[in-house]
Amino acid sequence: MSTLFSHFSTKINQISPLEHDFTEVLEHIVLKPKTLYFYGKIPENMSKTNDKNNLKQHQNPQKSSAKNRTNSKTERPKTVAIVGSRHNTKYGEEIAYRLAYELGKRGAVVVSGLAFGIDSIAHRGCLDAGGTTVAILGTPIDQIYPRAHKPLAEEIIEKNGAIISEYAPGDSVLPKVSFLERNRLISGLSDIVIIVEAAEKSGSLNTATHAINQGKDVFAVPGNITNPYSQGCNKLIKQGAIPYTEPRDVLELLFPEEYLKKRKNLKQAKLFGDNDVETKILQALGEGIRSGEDIMTKTHLPPEIFNETITMLEVKSIIRSLGANNWSLN
Repeated sequence: MSTLFSHFSTKINQISPLEHDFTEVLEHIVLKPKTLYFYGKIPENMSKTNDKNNLKQHQNPQKSSAKNRTNSKTERPKTVAIVGSRHNTKYGEEIAYRLAYELGKRGAVVVSGLAFGIDSIAHRGCLDAGGTTVAILGTPIDQIYPRAHKPLAEEIIEKNGAIISEYAPGDSVLPKVSFLERNRLISGLSDIVIIVEAAEKSGSLNTATHAINQGKDVFAVPGNITNPYSQGCNKLIKQGAIPYTEPRDVLELLFPEEYLKKRKNLKQAKLFGDNDVETKILQALGEGIRSGEDIMTKTHLPPEIFNETITMLEVKSIIRSLGANNWSLN
């Protein structure tokens, strides 16, 4: 039993990555870990058929053997790594917190490294949203680092998250090596990796390199070109990382069906105007008719009514002119 935590004693659990749906993805990375040690609850797969329940679902006890999984339709929770500088700016704090909050609210798992700066902000944002977050240590499992983040580690466990390390209790490690090695686990567990702030020689860039080698999507937050803690992110973008500008950038990639449905509903909503005549014209445009003459033929509208209505729709920015009496929905 660990005596590390001040408010309660919690068991150190031990598994092989293949023993759990969430961690079996680590079997496909370079230098895959043989054993993982953890406190708390490793995220469980979620039902694919009930999204409302998925949003509220918190993880159940530890071992859901990948070898003994049922045939029920479940999927691994969407998982995003958020990492960055230990010396974050207020700008970086706002970006990391809002992103983690939105991901946690939507039901995605946020993975980070429990470090000072962006890592701890990411954990905090996810927790505040009622979400699940996982911290990967670069120290033995019984040595929470930094020590000042023991209360944060406790809260992660209390709120159905996990603290994970590949190093057994009492292991002797070289900090510079072990922290770089753990970065492959942060990226390996994640579907997407986001670098919020990073200096030109930041450990976060090491996480990004692992993610690229693992075939993961990497986002980087653009920053002030004079800020040394943005140089790493700006360099990543120049090298092909996806610029991050808002949570939707990531959410659309994680949950494409949801956003396609929203766009479809929005498109359908555009086909209804403020009166019957507007609706007739909008629905004709929705069917792909572009010519004003063809729209009048389709709707049986007299030219004067058509011209008056089409002008009002253009003024309202609902439609746009394509020239030569051809029109399109905006």
